[in-house]
Amino acid sequence: MTTGSDIHVWLQAHAARTTWNLLHDWWTMLPKTKRTLAAADAVIRQGRRELDWLGVLPAQAAQAVLKTYFQAWKNCWEGRAGAPDFKARFRTRMSIDIPQGRDLQVVRVHRRWGMANIPKLGRVRFRWTKDLPVGKHAGKDHRITGARLIKDALGWHIAFRVTNLAEAPAAHPGPQVGIDAGITVPLALSDGETAEHGPWLSKEEEVRLLRFEQHAARRKAHRKKGERTSRRLHKTYDQIARIRATAKRRREDWQHKTTTAIAETYGTVVVEALHITNMTRSAKGTVEQPGTKVVQKAGLNRSILGEAWGRTVALLAYKLAHRGGTLAQVPAQGTSQECAQCHTVTPGSRRSQAEFVCNNPACGGEGNADHNAARTALHRFRTGHALVPAAGRAVVRRAGHGVEPATAR
Repeated sequence: MTTGSDIHVWLQAHAARTTWNLLHDWWTMLPKTKRTLAAADAVIRQGRRELDWLGVLPAQAAQAVLKTYFQAWKNCWEGRAGAPDFKARFRTRMSIDIPQGRDLQVVRVHRRWGMANIPKLGRVRFRWTKDLPVGKHAGKDHRITGARLIKDALGWHIAFRVTNLAEAPAAHPGPQVGIDAGITVPLALSDGETAEHGPWLSKEEEVRLLRFEQHAARRKAHRKKGERTSRRLHKTYDQIARIRATAKRRREDWQHKTTTAIAETYGTVVVEALHITNMTRSAKGTVEQPGTKVVQKAGLNRSILGEAWGRTVALLAYKLAHRGGTLAQVPAQGTSQECAQCHTVTPGSRRSQAEFVCNNPACGGEGNADHNAARTALHRFRTGHALVPAAGRAVVRRAGHGVEPATAR
């Protein structure tokens, strides 16, 4: 997204962040009996009247901050997330919500660019990367309902919220397949196919990232305790963030394309129910009982988190639901040691990262270890060992032009 009034975008984004922080302070200081949505709404209105720098935020955007904050507390009360917290200036992703689609007045300029109206900012230009219901293509059941401006390390972006009423899809006629997620082979399928990718960063980008990280470490070492971070160090942090954001975008692009291909090919996809939080727990231990191979475990944790297995499963869930397919999860324990032919677990069957040889004398099956685990997961599903299926939505929420796409590609 490009705009000629970047300073005004920053002012609105900081006003939205400050509104959240002031609301959080007011909410936590009040007795629980006086915490109501109506009282919070009145406080925000009063603050916008008395503080000019809060008034730069449109009223609808301020109401969106209140709605998001209240929803955050509901998620906390229902056990879905932790309690809302203070939003720091340099660690918080800047964003502005436009909750009413009629204010946007989106038009397509030509094939690659579009224009949208942002309250108190004016017309802004954005890259047209997905179809939007504008002009004659818009209707009561297919229209833009809002948008969000988002600032990441690579610049400002706009994500549109689109409502689309569609018929429930027919059952997917595709076959069943099991998937094993790994590091060396990102996705191994039970039918022998694999989904692989190269490094997210080129050699030159990795060298630049290492150099910036070394610069940041040296500058941080010279900073005294309690001293404010220098602008030079903040600039180095921004350079690091831009390179990492580039790698993240490439990973998300690969995930979208891969999961779309799987959802279009297969009717039932079976994955392991992985507890990634437990898998990436630190091996540091305690002072009394220090851990072993801490550095190696830290590297393994980075590799696991870099693959973002949880996000891959989430993408598969809604893309399969959109096409009439099903995503099922089975227990992950022992899938890498169980033979896919005789379904027995024998010690030492997995000879290496890629080789599996069953030690059962009556079987002697061998093959690729990743494909063996995928076939084992599929067998567990067929024999009734599936857990509660991952939730899918019949009506798919579509969002486009931004860093948080939520639609099939």
